Amino acid sequence: MSLKIDLKIFLFIIIFYFIRQIDIYAYMMFFALVHELGHLFTGMTLGFKPESIKITPLGFCINFKIPIDEYNKKVNKSTLIDLKKIVIDIAGPLTNVIIIFIYILLNYEGNNYKVIVYSNLLITIFNLLPIYPLDGGRILKNIFNIIFGKIKSYTYILNISNFFMFVFTFLGSIFVYYLRSFALFSIIIYLWVMVLRENRVIRMKLKLFESLN
Repeated sequence: MSLKIDLKIFLFIIIFYFIRQIDIYAYMMFFALVHELGHLFTGMTLGFKPESIKITPLGFCINFKIPIDEYNKKVNKSTLIDLKKIVIDIAGPLTNVIIIFIYILLNYEGNNYKVIVYSNLLITIFNLLPIYPLDGGRILKNIFNIIFGKIKSYTYILNISNFFMFVFTFLGSIFVYYLRSFALFSIIIYLWVMVLRENRVIRMKLKLFESLN
């Protein structure tokens, strides 16, 4: 399994260091790793093999090698692969939710209690946003694949993802303005970079589908 590192992570480390929130960023990256281990464990349980892992400023990303025979198992207008991917994508946020409940049930009152709960809650909410390529966007895309097929799925997820990205940017900008949060501003910018890159890929795939049809 190969390891890739997005060098922009060092820029985020510098930013959080100078705004004196490096401890919060460290907690978020640690629980983002736990989040990704939820994806990894679930994927391996379902028969997928990890192919690569990428460390990004917003967490970690694991790519799986999918067995060829999985493509032959049909589920409505797609295959069993999309159903398994939905389970894998849900597993990450679910891992963070479980951590939150464990801390609440144990009535843990340590100094880091609020930071740990806040970090996991933030990771869960952020990843469940219906923005592709976040977990929420991936879950929605795979559901659309099963119901409508890949062509309509790409069109729907492109429009939904962009709409919620604008909403997230608008609301986030309000917080940036009132809280003077340069960290949140950096997250919004980086997320736009991810979304625009995925938009370009999706549009290329749609053009390819159109040419084949």
